[in-house]
Amino acid sequence: MQIQGHYELQFEAVREAFAALFDDPQERGAGLCIQIGGETVVDLWAGTADKDGTEAWHSDTIVNLFSCTKTFTAVTALQLVAEGKLQLDAPVANYWPEFAAAGKQNITLRQLLCHQAGLPAIREMLPTEALYDWQLMVDTLAAEAPWWTPGQGHGYEAITYGWLVGELLRRADGRGPGESIVARVARPLGLDFHVGLADEEFYRVAHIARSKGNMGDEAAQRLLQVMMREPTAMTTRAFANPPSILTSTNKPEWRRMQQPAANGHGNARSLAGFYSGLLDGSLLEADMLEQLTREHSIGPDKTLLTQTRFGLGCMLDQPQLPNATFGLGPRAFGHPGAGGSVGFADPEHDVAFGFVTNTLGPYVLMDPRAQKLVGILAGCL
Repeated sequence: MQIQGHYELQFEAVREAFAALFDDPQERGAGLCIQIGGETVVDLWAGTADKDGTEAWHSDTIVNLFSCTKTFTAVTALQLVAEGKLQLDAPVANYWPEFAAAGKQNITLRQLLCHQAGLPAIREMLPTEALYDWQLMVDTLAAEAPWWTPGQGHGYEAITYGWLVGELLRRADGRGPGESIVARVARPLGLDFHVGLADEEFYRVAHIARSKGNMGDEAAQRLLQVMMREPTAMTTRAFANPPSILTSTNKPEWRRMQQPAANGHGNARSLAGFYSGLLDGSLLEADMLEQLTREHSIGPDKTLLTQTRFGLGCMLDQPQLPNATFGLGPRAFGHPGAGGSVGFADPEHDVAFGFVTNTLGPYVLMDPRAQKLVGILAGCL
């Protein structure tokens, strides 16, 4: 496998570990970027990007980053909080009156961001095409009753987060949520990151496919069992209502929509650059960064059925849990995306890390491929 890009000699072992990923014949394409103190020390890519495995992964290849998008969304919301256009602890209904229905009058932006609002899923089954109808989705969520008492426990809003927080961005900032995120976060840092991709960029998007034969860890198997056996369970609804959620990633309408929970498109460079921007204060003042990265939720996740720990729209490290540690330091914060992509920052080492792949693994939180790379990085540091 030909590995493209560059790396500092101190991190040669990281390059070797990245190359070793491709010993697995199922591994299609991937990118890795590591910045330390804002300086890029590793920027690598390799493999193939298209469906048939004939087109090389290029320097400017981008890929659907799934839930890595959530932290970009949270940072945009916190910028609006800093400007006084939103408040963390005011009722969402102050900005979105219809949202007060069905006992949601006291739910706050903070509860949405840390997955405590009780709205990870929609009970009533929706048609496939509902996924692409913003107004229908926000109206449906505005009418939905919480699955538990808001503020008492947490359950990951896998996709609903995008409509819930995105609608607040739209109302506070006066433009589409994706436009807001790109204008406030991506453009100022020069990141190749998009929420709502222009058609003329489609040619450079990597085609995503699942790896076969790997059942994942206990958490992944538990989730799969519930989804197979309990069609009306909250967890199943969270990932399969509308039913098109899990099957849309390569579709043009998915790429075009502005769904800021799960359809950000970018590369490893954009993830590392984003986390560098958080570490150096470019994106948030210290008080808002503290809100982002302070523990808000910890314990059994009602949606993911495994232990999670969240700040506001970011996952916090759990060093003692193999499936929930970024693998560097206990103060690390960031977000994994479905199937293996991940971006995070480690303030202790001043490291910003981005790994992207178009070969979806079956893990619920952290993918062992990224963790392995981080383990080698730790040795180099």
